Amino acid sequence: MKTHKLLACLLALWLGQALAHGGEDHGVANPAAAIASNQPQRLPDGSVFVPKDVQRRLAIRTVVGEEKAVPRTVELNGHVVMDPNAGGRVQAIQSGRIEGGPKGLPVAGMKVVKGQVLGYVVPAVTSVERASQSAELADLRAKARLAEKQLARLRELSGTVAKKEIEAQEAELAGLRQRAAALGAATGREALRAPVSGVIAQASVVSGQVVEARDVLFEIVDPARLMIEAQAYDAGLVAALTGASLAGTQTPLAFVGGASALRDGALPVLFRLQQAGATPLALGQAVKVIAQTRDTVQGVPLPAASVVRNAANESIVWVHERAEVFRGMPVRVTPLDGANVVATGLKPGVRVVSQGATLINQIR
Repeated sequence: MKTHKLLACLLALWLGQALAHGGEDHGVANPAAAIASNQPQRLPDGSVFVPKDVQRRLAIRTVVGEEKAVPRTVELNGHVVMDPNAGGRVQAIQSGRIEGGPKGLPVAGMKVVKGQVLGYVVPAVTSVERASQSAELADLRAKARLAEKQLARLRELSGTVAKKEIEAQEAELAGLRQRAAALGAATGREALRAPVSGVIAQASVVSGQVVEARDVLFEIVDPARLMIEAQAYDAGLVAALTGASLAGTQTPLAFVGGASALRDGALPVLFRLQQAGATPLALGQAVKVIAQTRDTVQGVPLPAASVVRNAANESIVWVHERAEVFRGMPVRVTPLDGANVVATGLKPGVRVVSQGATLINQIR
């Protein structure tokens, strides 16, 4: 009996071991776990592991941070305006009806040259006023013809007629002709001419449209000579400005000058594009200007693409700590120009990710 119980226990132990193994080979490492260890991943201490081959695929680039003194900058709101010497507006002097010019009415984007006739304004007058003007013009022309005949007769009698009578008749004839010409021009249509050469930025009329005096009919600009008007709220800041650039671009701006009188509570400050056509701009477009002052600040200049936000919404940069390890470092940044920033809180000489920081920031 005891022998049977011993055999049953040994059989149960053998079956249990067979079921526990399940046909698996515990002497071989898990290949999936080995591959996962070579993937980009965030380490428990917050740093990020990125293998070298992944760094090459993500085009990760770094720069050595060098601390230096750079100009302090401020961000100003502005908009695009026309250069008063390279742009202009066409306005009607009197109310009337629009007619097309020799080449029809221009449209937005069309090139025009200075003096080109863009259209005509036919004066808006009543039939009674038009009849009165026509009658007065006909009367002046009739008097001019009579004066011309009288002058011819006096010249035939030049030997018996005093010279001063001939000169008086000549003056009367010239005066009548000038009055007739002026009245004829006043009753005719008004030519709308381009004040400068450039491109039509805005055309707000169509044929037959009735316009009022001083209505802006066309705006002409030279796209290569646009300017930026920004708003400053401190006269001391205006006096300390040296240059600027457009935010988000590498387009440099030259400081032209600032007004000394407030307009809508702000001091208008003008900048000019140093590289004509470098950045396409539209008249009236809202822009942000990174203006540089004479004051300096100590920090590490970096590309703006180096700065990202962490989970706590702090500004950080990724420092290349080891060959395959990057660590996020919180920094305080201020704009340097449109494409670079100045970071404070970094040790000089560290390698900072300048390209691909957003990709590293997304690794979990």
